[in-house]
Amino acid sequence: MKKLFLAVALLTFGFTQAQSKFEEGMGKAMQLWKEGKSQEASDLLERIAGAEKNSWLPNYYIAFINTVSSFGMKDKTMVSAVLNKAQNALDIEMAKDSNNSEILVMQAMIYTGWVASDPMTYGMKYSQKVIELYNKAQALAPENPRAVFGKAEYEIGGAKYFGTDTKPMCAEINRSIELFNKFKPSMPFAPQWGLDRALEAQKECNK
Repeated sequence: MKKLFLAVALLTFGFTQAQSKFEEGMGKAMQLWKEGKSQEASDLLERIAGAEKNSWLPNYYIAFINTVSSFGMKDKTMVSAVLNKAQNALDIEMAKDSNNSEILVMQAMIYTGWVASDPMTYGMKYSQKVIELYNKAQALAPENPRAVFGKAEYEIGGAKYFGTDTKPMCAEINRSIELFNKFKPSMPFAPQWGLDRALEAQKECNK
């Protein structure tokens, strides 16, 4: 999952001529992550976040990189470290604007990281919160494909676990793909990830 997240997250990032120092720094951070240097990327983003307090993107990507890093980790101490770092970064932006759909999706992903690391401990604590966050993210931005896909993907995991019908979630995955194909980012480095994961999920639905 970690490799798939990385591939799709970086798919649409170009590293052509930067238009500003901010974009140059963001491009360098994304390149470091692409090279597998997650810690270096996160550290650089922290410096950018300190200098660019009006942009939510650096802290968003600190949260994103650290959350993605948690998937597949076996060491629970390391999982706690990266997820807490992700949460601390996201808390800064949540305090500024709790109605940003992408921030809410990211919060749902952090909670999902906890659930994935230890379902018995965190499943009951966070599962309902994950769904509520995705619902709010969709209500705020109905055209946000990550909000639609994230909820459907999470619910499919639960449906498979309990042996219930996944057809409604698969329909939502199909809808998310339509939204991905229409989606246009509002600014450089705005989140664009997710289409490849949705297409993979669609394949699983069609089996």
